Amino acid sequence: MIILGIESSCDETAAAVVRNGTEILSSIIASQIDTHCKYGGVVPELASRMHLEAIGPVVNEAVEKAGITLEDIDAVAATRGPGLIGALLVGFSFAKAFAWARKLPLAGVNHLEAHIYSLALMEKPPGFPFIALVVSGGHTNIYHVTSPHTFELMGQTRDDAAGEAFDKVSKMLDLGYPGGPVIEALAKTTDTDLIKFPRSMLEKNSFDFSFSGLKSSVARYIHNHKIITKEDKAQIAASFQAAVIDVLSCKLLNAAKFKGCKRIGISGGVSANQTFAALLSQKAAKEGIQVFYPPICLCGDNAAMIAARGFTMIKQGQTCDLDHDVFSRTRI
Repeated sequence: MIILGIESSCDETAAAVVRNGTEILSSIIASQIDTHCKYGGVVPELASRMHLEAIGPVVNEAVEKAGITLEDIDAVAATRGPGLIGALLVGFSFAKAFAWARKLPLAGVNHLEAHIYSLALMEKPPGFPFIALVVSGGHTNIYHVTSPHTFELMGQTRDDAAGEAFDKVSKMLDLGYPGGPVIEALAKTTDTDLIKFPRSMLEKNSFDFSFSGLKSSVARYIHNHKIITKEDKAQIAASFQAAVIDVLSCKLLNAAKFKGCKRIGISGGVSANQTFAALLSQKAAKEGIQVFYPPICLCGDNAAMIAARGFTMIKQGQTCDLDHDVFSRTRI
């Protein structure tokens, strides 16, 4: 079965063609970073307008690069939410029209489930059960995944998502947007943890996260110290990143031990942070736990993961009608 996947939940317009839920024939992503970086974050109205301009050309390019024709597509999968309502409406409305015109089944995919499915697109995906972390600019959630359709939410952020904290700290330091890549690159130029920023673990045995206190601690440090040189910023970046990684790693390993899982999968934009992936893998190996993370091209928002999740939904008969709408917030 050949699935056309469409993703437009935030600031990437993406389309992909995936065969049988695992074989990526094409994956095209039109990024809006150059537009939003001057504002230090995503401007929803601009994002929606840029999706409108890009959706047609991106889908056409995905079909062309897959080496197929429109008639070869068997089904459509598109993100329904969570995300920015205006942005979601562009991709989901396009998908509904495409599916209706060709009398194809349509799957409305949960964006968080799709991020977990990016692990299924790996050459050697994790077997069930496993602990999954979806960590991005909008979400920091831990799930116990026991089947292709069963996701138990174990913990989530109570305030800022990890990726959001990276973006805000980057803005404090005038490093640009998005914050994750630039903070990681700068952190590599100095020693880590020279500044003792707090690690919020919350209540005992809690798998929830809180990064607002860490963000505020960084803001206070910047306010109270004379931050002038690149070296000053590097020390803050490295110490901030170390604090985030410590919390994420600790919570994940505790969740795996609690559920008796020997596999952890990380996905979402922050999973592209190689420092995080390497340190988590080192800590997990000492506990006999294996860590899985997708290639960088599948860490951020993409349509291949949407198509992969859509494939399993369509096989289960979980399809959308034309009156189905998008949603901004939800949880698995």
